Parts: sequence; structure tokens; C-alpha cells
Amino acid sequence: MYYFINKYKLFLTIFISIAVVILYLFYNALTPKKKLPIFQPNDVNYALVDSSIQHVKRFHKIKSFEFLNQNGKIVSEKDYEGFIYVADFFFTTCPSICPIMTDNMLKIQNYVKDKRKVKLLSFSVTPEIDSVPVLKDYSIEKGVDDKYWNLLTGDKSKIYSLARKSFLVVKENVENNSHDMIHTENFVLVDREKRIRGFYDGTDDKDIQILKKDIDILIEGYK
Repeated sequence: MYYFINKYKLFLTIFISIAVVILYLFYNALTPKKKLPIFQPNDVNYALVDSSIQHVKRFHKIKSFEFLNQNGKIVSEKDYEGFIYVADFFFTTCPSICPIMTDNMLKIQNYVKDKRKVKLLSFSVTPEIDSVPVLKDYSIEKGVDDKYWNLLTGDKSKIYSLARKSFLVVKENVENNSHDMIHTENFVLVDREKRIRGFYDGTDDKDIQILKKDIDILIEGYK
């Protein structure tokens, strides 16, 4: 037996190696790859969606926008064409969930630095407070890299409309005027076709890990 094994050692090594490769290829071929859902307004909690689109079940996309970033530069949806991106809504004076969300966005920023075609986007829900200089100071304090991440401010009614009619992530503050927003902790994953592919709790470390994996799934899907 030892003589046989020794005599055919090279052949057995090659045979086993080929068998392992074949089994691996079969496993990959037969194992379905995870595909991310495409979210529509009809799939989301109605409290976060404008009543005019709550019935929509197909073809929802992020609408056009144009605001100023922390550098005073005009940023629009055109700056995100061809990119996967993660978006959220925040304000710089928020004492509760926003600091945690910003810290977790920084984790995403560091994660996507070595990726291609991935960016971040944050909209202020208190643009009357979060002027360009305020956002600039905030971005420096927090370590925001403007190559990847824009903090935006502008007309409050337009931000409100975008939040409820495109990103589907803020509640209406019925106690005040119609353009007051109660933002959520949601991060939104948007694909290159401007479709929503995921919602994640921006204060939850487990959800941040899921978001990282989902970013990779989208990147892989475009290869």
C-alpha cells in the first residue's frame, strides 16, 4: 500500500487538487448569490412616506436634487451618477442619535475608501442652522473626507420633499408646520440606477456590518 501511494504520489496529488477545484466550482455554481431587494414606497412604513406616493409599487427612484455642500459647492444627483451611495438625514446640533450615526458613517467612509464608485451623502434637516460654515466646521471636527462624503444644506421644503418622496426616511412633525421633519436613524443604500436597495439602523453596529456586506454585493453585481 505504501509502495502504491509513493509510486503514484504525484498523480494522486494532482487528482485530488483537480477534484477539490471542481467541487468548489460546483458549490459556487449551485449556491445562489444573495440579491438585494429593490424597495418601493409601498414596502415602507407609511409614516415615512409622503401620502402622494404611498401606493407606488414599481419604478421608484431618487429624484433630482441640488444643494450646497460643506465647501460651498453645488452638489446634485449628477455628482452621484454611476455611483453606489449611502445617504442619511441629520443635524449638527442633534444631541442623541446623530453623533452615533456620524461615527458609523465614518466607519462606512473608511470602508469604502478602497472601493470604486461608492460615496456617502448626508442632508441636514435643520438647514436654517446648518449653514455652509457650520457644516464645514462639523466636517473637520468629525473627520469627513469630502472626496467621498458630502454634507448638504439648502431650502428646507426641498429637503423635506426629498426625504419623504425619494429616500422615505423622515416623519412629518404634525405639531408644527408641514416642513418640519422628525428624522430617523435610517441609512439608505442607493444603487447606480438611483433605486433604494436597503435600509439600515445607523445606530446599530450589527446593521452597519450588514450594510458593508450589502455594499460589496452591489459592487460585485456590477462586475
